[in-house]
Amino acid sequence: MIKVSDSAKKRAVMLMEDDGFDAATDYIRVGVKSGGCSGLSYELKFDKALGENDKVFEDNGIKIAVDKKSFLYLAGTVLEFSGGLNGKGFVFNNPNAQRTCGCGESFSL
Repeated sequence: MIKVSDSAKKRAVMLMEDDGFDAATDYIRVGVKSGGCSGLSYELKFDKALGENDKVFEDNGIKIAVDKKSFLYLAGTVLEFSGGLNGKGFVFNNPNAQRTCGCGESFSL
């Protein structure tokens, strides 16, 4: 399962509406791809449709879609939003990551 913090929910709903998506019916698609300074990097985008290999979770009123391969890396992750001095953006608090880069956008297992 992937959890969504209150700060991430608030920002996601606002951004989804700005981009023409509806948080009540559409999805935040999260995934993992090769690359980044630690070997794997996170992907996040909005989506209206599901793929046949997607796992779907709902937490805190937000629907999350994850392809099965990415889910292996993301199980137990909490999606948060940070607005601190180091920059604004979504943050993946991933208990599976053994090492992360300084920017927080990539990780390794």
